[in-house]
Formats: sequence, structure tokens, C-alpha cells
Amino acid sequence: MNTRLICASHSPLMYCYKKKPEHWDDLQASFCEQKQAIEAFDPELVIAFGSDHFNGFFLRLMPPFCIGFKAEAVGDIGGFPGKLDVPGDLAAVLAGHLRGCGVDPAVSYDMTVDHAFSQSIHLMLGELDARPVIPIFINCINRPFVPFKRSRLLGTAVGRWVRDLSKRVLLLASGGLSHHPTRYYPAWGEGEKAVAAWQLSGGSHPDSLTKEQWLKRLDVMHHEGAEMIAGGTRTAKDMFLNAEADRQFLDVLVSGELEEFDAWNQEDMVDRAGIGSMEQHTWIAASAAHLACGGDRPRVRHYSIALEIGIAAGVAFAE
Repeated sequence: MNTRLICASHSPLMYCYKKKPEHWDDLQASFCEQKQAIEAFDPELVIAFGSDHFNGFFLRLMPPFCIGFKAEAVGDIGGFPGKLDVPGDLAAVLAGHLRGCGVDPAVSYDMTVDHAFSQSIHLMLGELDARPVIPIFINCINRPFVPFKRSRLLGTAVGRWVRDLSKRVLLLASGGLSHHPTRYYPAWGEGEKAVAAWQLSGGSHPDSLTKEQWLKRLDVMHHEGAEMIAGGTRTAKDMFLNAEADRQFLDVLVSGELEEFDAWNQEDMVDRAGIGSMEQHTWIAASAAHLACGGDRPRVRHYSIALEIGIAAGVAFAE
């Protein structure tokens, strides 16, 4: 077997919570176990599937998928700044393969990523540049949504390429499960003028926040959010934390019958499990890639409603 799969939740609040979640120790143990398993697997390449929170991709031009030929992580709250070790030539070959398979990712010669990539890479690998990483962005929080079928087909095409690569490859998915972080990242048209201008342009619009102001805003608001949760004024209902919806997702994931996701109504999913549930695109894509390589079906190592860090937290893996 030349692949290993890890799907893990992320949250900026993991680094500024005011009260330890009930199942925090087990969540951290699950991260540690996967990190040790990665070290034993010793991957020669990591393909990381992640999203973005208006730090690298903006509404002026929002691709459904994008492959980075070079990438650097911004220092947003919950993230780890620094350059990724991206094998650009190999990433270009992958992009060409995908386009030949009928999947049409955009490409970036200078990608900016945020905590949606850097947090999981840091947790699982230790350093952003510890291993060669090809980042694959999936638009998860902006309408119109990417159909789940497209992310599944993306992952399958990636897996078929990996199958013939003759390298040990870690397939790493970051995001989910149910949560609704629109307090920090409002839907288009629902934020204040300067925030909307940042979401549109990343700072080039005359009405926009600057990069420094945007990052400061995120830092302040997440600390405020942690206080609100600890004080009981921000609840699981406010954050759309939904164990039933998460279990339905995880049951299909571990069955390996990923085609079932093709018919899922995404607007219904957002209504039940929040906009953050769309980050499950990354889990679908990475799992489809692993299965296309002949890998085992995913198994769930951890699941909990982690109110204090604003998410339903999950860790799944396959060997």
C-alpha cells in the first residue's frame, strides 16, 4: 500500500479557548497517534486538501479547485506562518493529469493558504516544510457550492495518479465537521462594508480592510468568541453543532460508498450543520483518492461535540 489517509478537523479556537472541551484529551491523543503513524509510514509526498477563509482566495475570482505550485501560509489565528515545501514540477504534472481526466483545477504559482491547511500540516507533520506537500484548495464556504460529486471525482483522479507514482503518499484532509463560523467569516453581502470589500479583493478595493486589519479582526473576534462560549452567550445551537448530521456523514464515509454523497442536498446540509460542514468536501476528496489506490475504508478515531472550540471535532484515518 502506498497511501495513508488522515481526515481531521481544525479550529482557530483550539489555540484560544477559555475552557477545555470535555473530550479534549482524547482529541489530542488522536492527533498524536496519527502523527506517530505518519512518522512510521514515512511519506515521500503529502497531498493536502483544504479550504480557505478569505486569506488566500477572494470573491473577485473564486475557483472551485486550485493546485498550488508554490505556497506560503499566512499567520492567521489558529494557523502557522511559513513556506510549504511544494514540489512544483510534480504539482504541475498532477494538474495536467487531472485536466486530462476531465477535472479542471485552477493552478497557482504563488498560493497563499491559511489555518485550513497549516493547522493540520503542523499538527501531523510537526513543521510546514517537514515533507514535500502539494496543496489542493477546494472552495468550501462560498456559494455557489462545488457539488460533492465533483470533489469525489477530483479525489478519484488524484488517487489514480498517486497509484502509479511509486511513492509513499499521505492524503491529508482538513476541516469540518458541523460548525457555522459566519460570525468571523460572514456570507457575501452580510458583513460590514470594509469586511465585504476585503472578501472581494483581499485588500485592493479602496473600501477594504488592510491585511493587518483583517488578521487583527480575526484575532480579536476569536478571543471574544471564546469568552462568549465560556459565558454561555454563544451556544451549540448558534454554531449549528449537530451530532445527528455528522453521524450521517461519517456513516457514509466509513462505508466507502462515497457515491451516496452525490445526491446530498448541500443547502439542507448547511441549514442543519452550518456552512463549516461544507469543509467535508476535503474528507470526500481525500477518501476517494485513498480508495482509488486500493486503500482501506476510513475509520473514525475520534468524534465529539467540542463546544468550547466551536466545532464538532472528528478524526478519521485509513491505512
